[in-house]
Amino acid sequence: MKLSEQWLREWVNPKLDVHALAEQLTLAGLEVESVDPVAGQFNQVVVGHIKGVEPHPDPKVSRLQICQVDVGSSDLLTIVCGAPNARAGLKVAVACVGATLPNDMRIKEAKLRGVVSQGMLCSQSELGLTKESEGILELPLDAPIGKDLRDYLQLDDHAIDVHLTPNRGDCLSVKGLARDLAALTGSPLLAHAIPNSTPDITDQLPITIKSAEDCSRYCARIIRGINPHAQTPIWMVERLRRSGFRAIYPVVDVTNYVLLELGQPLHAFDLSRLDSEIIVRRAKKDEKLVLLDGKEVSLDKETLVIADKTQAQAIAGVMGGLDSSVSTQTTDVLLESAFFNPTVLAGRARHYGLNSESAYRFERGVDPDLASQAIERATQLLLEIVGGKSGPVLESQSVLAKQTAITLSQTRVKKLLGITLTEADIEGILQRLGMVFSKHTHEENSWQVTPPSWRFDIHKEADLIEELARVHGYPNIPETLPCATLHFKGNTESKLPLNRVRQLLVDRDYHEAITYSFTSPQLQHSIDPQQTPFTLVNPISSELSVMRSSLWPGLLNAARYNQKRQQSRVRLFETGLCFQTVQEALSQNPLLAGIAMGDSAAEQWGLVKKPIDFFSVKSDIEALLRLTGQLIDTHFIPTSHPALHPGQSAELIQGEKVLGYFGALHPKLLMELDLIGPVYLFELSLSKMTQSTLPCFEPFSKFPLVRRDISFWIEETFSAQAILEQVKKDAGDWLNDTYLFDVYHDKEKEQGKRSLALALLWQHPSRTLVDTEVDDLLKKVIQGLQQRFTIQLRE
Repeated sequence: MKLSEQWLREWVNPKLDVHALAEQLTLAGLEVESVDPVAGQFNQVVVGHIKGVEPHPDPKVSRLQICQVDVGSSDLLTIVCGAPNARAGLKVAVACVGATLPNDMRIKEAKLRGVVSQGMLCSQSELGLTKESEGILELPLDAPIGKDLRDYLQLDDHAIDVHLTPNRGDCLSVKGLARDLAALTGSPLLAHAIPNSTPDITDQLPITIKSAEDCSRYCARIIRGINPHAQTPIWMVERLRRSGFRAIYPVVDVTNYVLLELGQPLHAFDLSRLDSEIIVRRAKKDEKLVLLDGKEVSLDKETLVIADKTQAQAIAGVMGGLDSSVSTQTTDVLLESAFFNPTVLAGRARHYGLNSESAYRFERGVDPDLASQAIERATQLLLEIVGGKSGPVLESQSVLAKQTAITLSQTRVKKLLGITLTEADIEGILQRLGMVFSKHTHEENSWQVTPPSWRFDIHKEADLIEELARVHGYPNIPETLPCATLHFKGNTESKLPLNRVRQLLVDRDYHEAITYSFTSPQLQHSIDPQQTPFTLVNPISSELSVMRSSLWPGLLNAARYNQKRQQSRVRLFETGLCFQTVQEALSQNPLLAGIAMGDSAAEQWGLVKKPIDFFSVKSDIEALLRLTGQLIDTHFIPTSHPALHPGQSAELIQGEKVLGYFGALHPKLLMELDLIGPVYLFELSLSKMTQSTLPCFEPFSKFPLVRRDISFWIEETFSAQAILEQVKKDAGDWLNDTYLFDVYHDKEKEQGKRSLALALLWQHPSRTLVDTEVDDLLKKVIQGLQQRFTIQLRE
């Protein structure tokens, strides 16, 4: 929110310069983003009056005009000007000879196509008032000739840009910020009484509120006979400009001005375009409304609207409709001021792709007591600027929510802040913040405190103590070392720290990624079509509108982002929560996932360039399982998964439980995401990956290993893992290790078969094995393989 320093000082004027004032606000949690002059540095620019205009005598420069300008001196100035809006009778900003403009531009007497020019007629951009402008600056006709422009427009001012947190909607106005600044500095808040307008007419428009829980207060007033040709006064135009608003039309400008001054959004309807009454209701399904910006929207049943007897005329608290908007032909207006429930308006503007100052304030909460004050202030300004006759305020009101009393303990204040605030200090701060308080009748050194109606963010004792610290001043709280009894928890060996799991993946050349917990509905459906995702009520964008049920969408988007920026080798992993529906309830599951694509190793001279494959990524997963001691109990079983390539996907099974999934990305998803494959993914249960088996020492055997190798033909449909499990079952208790060390295909051999070579190693713990014992065990292994898999031994 931007506002003028001069405007703020009309409400509270602490003895601080603008930069010290900005620092005071920032230290109190009201961050000042910038403090900028409202105009560029210039001098000797005065108000002038164009007395006459004639074309330049040179026909080649027809756009130039020769102006005779009165600046209050004895003679008229002759000034050559090319602005299209230069005309006789206009009051303008004149840079006299010797003036200095922004960017160190100096004005001298000069000849332009043979005509002497004795100054310059200035535009807003040339004076540093705006970045861009069309034509010269037009001043009100009552501007005093010869008056210094800086004094006339009060340009020795600063625009203060305050970035507020969402809980401080009460400071989204000059009054609100001044109220907080007065509490912070102890300066008095200057009174600005708003007189109640005496009705000149009795006209009223009936109000019907069909949704009382959404709108608990609605005020309306008719003003007839306004001057449609009136101009917004320059002081209001300037204050709006310095707050980032553009002057449009007096009625609209007044509503914007009151919005900035008091923080209450207002809306003005053209009374002649309303049918019979005002109805506050929820929209009908697919009801159409053309908004002020010309955009037609189709409303849903969750949207609160302001309607007349015929149709919806505005989205409540967001934006008005084009049909009933005020214009330069409007003579009768209906002024609206209301309190809308923030939860009803939350996200409505973004839902329709809109952005309005009214919605920004209503979503954060507006003081319900402001509605009647704001409509009186707007009436006062309108009658001064556009004239007319006002009717009585018609108000429809239901029960307004009241702030409840909160118990505040002096002991609790000391415990949380670490400092002692006296009763006088606490009561003084509470009083300056507008709190209503009284001594607690049953608890010593305690108060019953009721927050004011504009403080929606104060609900409990900790909130009050935060306010005490904020107003007392964080710099005034001394730095102290914490004093507490610490109990260190022992680390159990059965629990593997998450950082150790992360470090292992980093050691294997992965980078950790952190992605959003929400994702695109389309990508979520492609990856996990069986899961119905949780849809966000108020998403930051339509592409991030559902909660993820897998970590893969975020990793795939990150990989695509990197690949499109010439990073062909990508290896990422992520840990985080995923959100799934289990028995119609929300289940939050911690998962570990990874993605790998590109070459198996970074480019170098010592290794042949080789793309990553299924078994390279499988080895990374096995390293994780080996770290936790779960490799022996985990089996890779071929499976199908909607996001994975058929025939290149596996599920990890421990007993009867699925530990996770692993495989190549499905070709269809490769095309949809415009990725260059192959891309390999894995996703594992994080809770399982941080469980480690307790190490148990077994004595080493001093006796030699005996090795036997066997090779055999077998059908390709049988997995090597199934074969190794059969070998371990038949090889006896002395088997030390067995592994696959060769796979061979013979083109002349019948199709569908391959040759596998296994190494078997036996070792006895207390003696040397003899050949006959090993030969018997080997024979048993071969018989088991022949019976189950019908293998054919190779010679």
